[in-house]
Amino acid sequence: MMQYGLLGEKLTHSYSPLIHKELGDYRYELFEVEHDQLAHFIKTHPFCGLNVTIPYKQIVREYCDQLSPAARAIGSVNTIVRTTDGSLYGDNTDAAGFLKLLKIGNIEVKGKKVLVLGSGGSCLTVCHVLKEQGAMEIVIVSRKGENNYENLAQHHDDSQVIINTTPVGMYPNNGARPVSLQGFKNLEGVVDLIYNPDKTALLLEACALEIPYIGGLAMLVAQAAVASELFTGKSVSTDEIDIIVNQIRKDTQNIILIGMPGSGKTTIGCSLASLTGRRLVDTDHEIESQVGKAIPDIFNEEGEIGFRKYEAAIIEKFGAHSGVIITTGGGCVTIPENYGSLRQNGVILFLERDLGLLDRTDRPLSRGDLNQMYQQRRPLYEQFADKIVVNDQDVEKVAKKVLEAFYEIINH
Repeated sequence: MMQYGLLGEKLTHSYSPLIHKELGDYRYELFEVEHDQLAHFIKTHPFCGLNVTIPYKQIVREYCDQLSPAARAIGSVNTIVRTTDGSLYGDNTDAAGFLKLLKIGNIEVKGKKVLVLGSGGSCLTVCHVLKEQGAMEIVIVSRKGENNYENLAQHHDDSQVIINTTPVGMYPNNGARPVSLQGFKNLEGVVDLIYNPDKTALLLEACALEIPYIGGLAMLVAQAAVASELFTGKSVSTDEIDIIVNQIRKDTQNIILIGMPGSGKTTIGCSLASLTGRRLVDTDHEIESQVGKAIPDIFNEEGEIGFRKYEAAIIEKFGAHSGVIITTGGGCVTIPENYGSLRQNGVILFLERDLGLLDRTDRPLSRGDLNQMYQQRRPLYEQFADKIVVNDQDVEKVAKKVLEAFYEIINH
């Protein structure tokens, strides 16, 4: 079978094999190659075609025998095809992918001042498209250039669109962001080319500020579709691209259950794991495993404050994962930072159950007035949740309702 793949330095986060599995009937692998081995790999490996990612998009140009007009204009190559005579043809499909991303996100750049974070290969592609789309002013921000992260608030707080082309905030370094959006008084849109996590810290801040935003998954799929056309000669429709984007989200987004202590989150989570084949992560069990103590003992010895620190660390760790089921403790919503950890890669569902049916066994905080606790926490559950699912039937039926709600939100 003909061999294709993704060339880069660190690729454990990549969704490309999932995407190309949907795009064509060809073998697609991940090629993690160190910088000092790059030339040897390109010259000796019998690949038929490659996608190229960080940090090699500019470097690989020198190994191509011919460049497409787009690759020459942009100065960056993200797709290499071996032609029938054995020579290497370099192209740039990121431009088509980025244009698709702007359209899906309804981010208008014509006549706008656009701030581009980062000056690497992806920046070259973004600026090429921005110029073609009629951006009024394009400001490239680098760590040490004239426009750097130290003087943005002073000189460019009037920017209308911000586009992140850096890897800051990309898995496994979730939670980082290149800039804060506070102080940009004219922002109309935020774009982050990162696709894992689905919502970076930058995008979560845009969401909190009610600024239109979009992440990089649609760009990833769209550019992969164009690359697949170069690999196989078969066209890929816009509808196919949209279907694959939704399918990737279904496969990679976490299903997260929140709700009162004893509302059945773990029981429903176990049923969901059986239905979907996903791994179940119960945060209380993970805390007990890490600390080596039962939850009641942690409360007795370290109090609720100590327990919440353990809980936040576990939620941060597993919230960065993809495609798992996460069942949380009833009080996780009392720590605002947990929202970002859960939301970055997941759909959050509030599992609601009649207070009289809640299980109080080995639940330290359930010994008091549950109604008072519910009145305090319900607004927080609603703030965290994408949707409410009522636990009023047998386990399997409720699990199916949760799954239906998850798919409904993904497809929205």
